Amino acid sequence: MKGDLFSGEHLVQPASAPGMSVQNAKSIKYAVNGEMLARQGAMIAYRGNLQFERKGQGMGGMLKRAVTGEGLPLMTVRGQGEAWFAHEAQNCFIVDVEPGDVFTVNGRNVLCFDATLAYEIKTVKGAGITGGGLFNSVFTGQGRLGLVCEGSPLVIPVSPQQPVYVDTDAVVGWTAQLHTSLHRSQSFGSMIRGGSGEAVQLKLEGEGFVVVRPSEATPQKAQQH
Repeated sequence: MKGDLFSGEHLVQPASAPGMSVQNAKSIKYAVNGEMLARQGAMIAYRGNLQFERKGQGMGGMLKRAVTGEGLPLMTVRGQGEAWFAHEAQNCFIVDVEPGDVFTVNGRNVLCFDATLAYEIKTVKGAGITGGGLFNSVFTGQGRLGLVCEGSPLVIPVSPQQPVYVDTDAVVGWTAQLHTSLHRSQSFGSMIRGGSGEAVQLKLEGEGFVVVRPSEATPQKAQQH
């Protein structure tokens, strides 16, 4: 069999070491030797001796799904083998979390991560019920985190002298030491008259980075993720 489809660009090679790597722009490959975690339904192929087990979210995760229609439904992958993960052909990226790091990320952007990472679902400080990021997943420890994003993300530096305002439906995540609050950019009268459609943003202050995707999640899309 010949043709561009069977060229080296697309042909999968055996893993050289355990763990996570980017297979291509739209998928992540994980060489499993023990245990790892991924979002439910994200596995697109695997080989070897692997078992997939649904993982409960706990009360925090259940509350998040009830309030926002979103969540972080996870599965545990155990055994020895290789698995490939993707989500709706979104772009894939890997974040290396080091000891002392704290990375807050929207659950809809989590694809897979090392079992050595600790995570918990927390309320975003300063974000009321109107905030699109009411609950987010906070990752700590040491390991790799695989993310998905519609389009190419923007990584915007935040400094004490220059806070950043982001759309609550477009934010992917942010680093530790950033303070969050809701910012209203329109008056109530302007909102009644129609406004700009950008009435409330998440304000981030401090020192660090915020990651934003170049699209907004509609309520229908958010519920599907």
